[in-house]
Amino acid sequence: MPIEPAPSRWERELQFDLTDEDDDDLIAIGGDLEPGTLLTAYRRGLFPMGVSEGGGPPIGWWSPHPRGVLLPGALRVSRSLRAACRTMEIRVDTAFDEVVAGCADPSRAAGWITPAVASAYGALHALGWAHSVEAWRDGRLVGGLYGVAIGGLFAGESMFHRERDASKVALVGLVERFFSDGDDRRVIDTQWATAHLASLGVQGISRQNYLDRLALALQAPDWVADPARR
Repeated sequence: MPIEPAPSRWERELQFDLTDEDDDDLIAIGGDLEPGTLLTAYRRGLFPMGVSEGGGPPIGWWSPHPRGVLLPGALRVSRSLRAACRTMEIRVDTAFDEVVAGCADPSRAAGWITPAVASAYGALHALGWAHSVEAWRDGRLVGGLYGVAIGGLFAGESMFHRERDASKVALVGLVERFFSDGDDRRVIDTQWATAHLASLGVQGISRQNYLDRLALALQAPDWVADPARR
């Protein structure tokens, strides 16, 4: 079971009356990346991303409207993606730091994962809240994703690939594991519903719809990420 960290000293500042009328995705600026702060933010529908170039400080707290989500039964897997899944092995939490490093690769366009962000999620991983889902081929990590799991919420943070479709294969692996108990309160949060993610079944929902789903998701049992499952 994950370990609850010390409460955030920004507990009061992270209380917002989020409504659909406010169409600004950026809700607040400031605070810190301590584990307690991050968990408080996710539980209230927010996630962090630096507002300066390359994701640098100060920290921005975001609540996109619409919000990208992947719901149980919504994943679309093409024939070619299904074939790719058969050529790779899925592992969970065996190379968390390497997955974050792959996502933070400075050669990627529009990068935002700074050393401070990587360190913060490493701390969440050590406490059992942050997880990596990895695609391996012939003993090599070829793609993956990482995010934060709280109850029935998986808040996806980033994904990367070194071989074609490897990040998509990791997403399929996450969906198969995270939704395996059939609890329809579970939701995978993708932050924004990009055209790429929409092709995989991600949909954009209103901020209020997301907050309503989040409230239900937080009541669901914590996801037990099993590294032994392949």
